[in-house]
Amino acid sequence: MIHGLSSDLPSFKSLAFRPGLNILLADKSDGATDRQSRNGAGKTSLVELIHFLFGANADKDSIFRSDELAGFSFEARVDIGPTLVDVARSGTKPSRIRLQGDTSDWPIAPSLEAKTGDLVISNENWRAALGALLFRLNPDVDDEANGRFRPSFRSLFSYFVRRQNSGGFVSPTQQSSMQQAWDQQVAISYLLGLDASVPQQFQEVRTRERAMAELRKAAKDGSLGRYFGTAADLRTRMTIAEARARRMREQLDTFNVVPEYSGMEQEASQITREISTLSDDNTADRELILQLRAAIDSELPPATTSLDRLYREAGVVLPGSVGRRFEEVEEFHQAIVQNRRSHLTSEVQAAEDRIRTRDRARETLDGRRRQLMGILQSGGALEHYAALQQEAGRAEADAEGLRQRLTTAEQIESTKAELDIERARLLKTLQDDHHERQSIIEEAILVFEDLSNALYEKAGSLTVSATPNGPQVDIRIDAQRSKGITNMQIFCFDLMLAELTARRGMGPGFLVHDSHLFDGVDERQVAKALQLGADHAAAVGFQYIVTMNSDALPKDGFRDGFDVSAYVLDTKLTDATETGGLFGLRFN
Repeated sequence: MIHGLSSDLPSFKSLAFRPGLNILLADKSDGATDRQSRNGAGKTSLVELIHFLFGANADKDSIFRSDELAGFSFEARVDIGPTLVDVARSGTKPSRIRLQGDTSDWPIAPSLEAKTGDLVISNENWRAALGALLFRLNPDVDDEANGRFRPSFRSLFSYFVRRQNSGGFVSPTQQSSMQQAWDQQVAISYLLGLDASVPQQFQEVRTRERAMAELRKAAKDGSLGRYFGTAADLRTRMTIAEARARRMREQLDTFNVVPEYSGMEQEASQITREISTLSDDNTADRELILQLRAAIDSELPPATTSLDRLYREAGVVLPGSVGRRFEEVEEFHQAIVQNRRSHLTSEVQAAEDRIRTRDRARETLDGRRRQLMGILQSGGALEHYAALQQEAGRAEADAEGLRQRLTTAEQIESTKAELDIERARLLKTLQDDHHERQSIIEEAILVFEDLSNALYEKAGSLTVSATPNGPQVDIRIDAQRSKGITNMQIFCFDLMLAELTARRGMGPGFLVHDSHLFDGVDERQVAKALQLGADHAAAVGFQYIVTMNSDALPKDGFRDGFDVSAYVLDTKLTDATETGGLFGLRFN
């Protein structure tokens, strides 16, 4: 329980609390709205102060880091388990908590500050220690054995001190508008005494499902379509890529680097050009030989006998000297023809000699070219080897990429079935846990029914279900036309949690409700709620702290003998003056 709150801020109004019901009233001045009264009197600030002292974050927007409050320390005297401890924290050093009291049995030991004699602990370790001491959580903040979605002290604590600024009065099972569904399941299961590891595992499944859904959507939308296809398509592409990579690797293994490869390649090209020139020259000479032989065959002497026969037929008798001249001319012509044929024959012979010479040269060149080509075909240049090596590396990288994408595609295609199986297993585990802990669930149901029945003619119901999405807690009170019904659902739920945890010897030992809980609630229900809180707190042994405006405190509706004024704290707040609020000053 909280014994008292104090501060070295001179204007702060120290508060002393007692066991059971405690009502902190704030007088509302004439003409002030509810918002002005709450902000001015500081009833909500009380809730923020309790959270501040119990490890809440103190960012730059925190009221305790404002210019008006940052330089002052705030202190609470509280029971932490069986030990009475003084806890102090300031806005100037929000990461450090000062303690006084016996902490020898704590799982995380504070360090002694020699200058002040105070025990000091970091806010992170303070939370861990509170989680272990008040809720039996594992104090090792870095321990991953219990999973990443395990219950935390701050989440559990916020069910006992709801904050209006965080949306804590929207739903019974949600202590903050920012609280995620998995955290609600884990926290409520833990507080009810059920196996909280099951909703943790459900959240692990949901996380995997979301990841796989995003991958599937990316593949369908095309943002990853070029990388992820169906497993069948990828398997085909991978097989082809692996075969190509093997071929490239084999070529590398058998590759022979030829020295002076470029020079040999140039020599072989030069020889090819020379052979081509020799062949062209041979072709020209062969055409010349054909022409020369045709000319030899066409070379004939003149026909002199025909001229002689012509003269005789004409009756002309030539003298004998003329006949001799014809014979001489004929012999001359024969000599000319013979010389011509001899010259042409020598030209043919010269052309044939040139062809034979070129053929021999070509055979020599062709032999050298065959030698060079054999060397070049047996290997390659060093730069060719390097290029082949790079290409082989790319081929292997492509194959490996396809192997990885195939693995991912197969995982995507098989994950849904695996997760469905895991969900079914978890559902069975959850059902078994609810069956084994049926008495715990029945206890919660009966306590909630008892509380709601005291407020309304027809009792409400609390249902704990095992669903394929994890444990589900439904709360219903059949008084839908009653204003503020949700608030009373929250009241019954919170009081039930306070009672059940107190019975099991865990929890902070107190429950705090500020005036927002009773907004819109009929005065008779408010009276019954205060009476219920007082009765159950006294019966079970926890502290119930309520803040409200003095004009909202019911005048009647209580049972005979119940004096609500006996639970009102001596200290009262007011918005009538600048110093009437909890801090004794006003700030933005």
